[in-house]
Amino acid sequence: MSDVSRFELDLELPDRSIAERTARLIGFEPRFNRVERDLRMLLAPDELRRWSKKKHGRELPVCDILADRYPMVIFHGDVGTGKTATAEGIANRIASEIEHNARLMKLSTRVRGRGLHGEMSKLIGEAFDAVRAAAGHKGRVFLIIDEADAIASSREGGQLHQEERAGTNTLIQKIDDIRAMKGRVLVILCTNRLHALDPAIVRRAARIEEFARPTDEERRELFLRDLEGVDMSEADLARLVRATGPDPKAGRIGMTFSDLRTRFLPTAVATVYPNEALTFDVLLRAAAETTPSPAIM
Repeated sequence: MSDVSRFELDLELPDRSIAERTARLIGFEPRFNRVERDLRMLLAPDELRRWSKKKHGRELPVCDILADRYPMVIFHGDVGTGKTATAEGIANRIASEIEHNARLMKLSTRVRGRGLHGEMSKLIGEAFDAVRAAAGHKGRVFLIIDEADAIASSREGGQLHQEERAGTNTLIQKIDDIRAMKGRVLVILCTNRLHALDPAIVRRAARIEEFARPTDEERRELFLRDLEGVDMSEADLARLVRATGPDPKAGRIGMTFSDLRTRFLPTAVATVYPNEALTFDVLLRAAAETTPSPAIM
């Protein structure tokens, strides 16, 4: 199997197209500001020690604890909440600010193979070998594992197939191996089902970041961006925010970012295109017709 099959994406960073997509992400900046320093410590443990010597005149014991963490984080939350796009954006932003050569590699779920004995373990091992080679002695690789529960399923219980169990074992081993690379590889696991990940994977995560459905403020910001030029009052905007959000009394959950941009807004535009203008009333009807994606349990 070729490298093209092992990776959905393999490109040098920084990348302009990722930067453009990131600029459209609602809530990216606050989240980036929240996780950036932690990720930088994972990528540059030696810099942490230099900071300690400069500010404290010695290496604090906590530096050894932090340097011993696994260079892996988990992004989890409902489908359509921006986990993968945020992972790409964070990798791209950090890569633009460091002096090392950097790559973004996104593991393909095709490494699950076709169920042949030993195939999944072999493909995962080969993929991590390619990541190590890309990092080299001085580079940085951001490895995104999307739909991580597909290749890191919990080994607890008796439902997991032997081949899948072996694949999870291999993934854990490879994550253990990259800890010795001193931050040259950072793994970002994205999943809709945190509970389905193997506990050993979860325990190794240096950080677990939850992605919730957009808040009222985030939906308002999205509408201000995407509907600029549509004739709406502040009261109209407030009603649209409420119409796309959760309603506990009605047993309704709020829309995800994906619901808003790939279903709700296209439905509204399609109602009037190409002969009429987009109006608040059309938007409100489209909101009522758009059922939020069900929550992943």
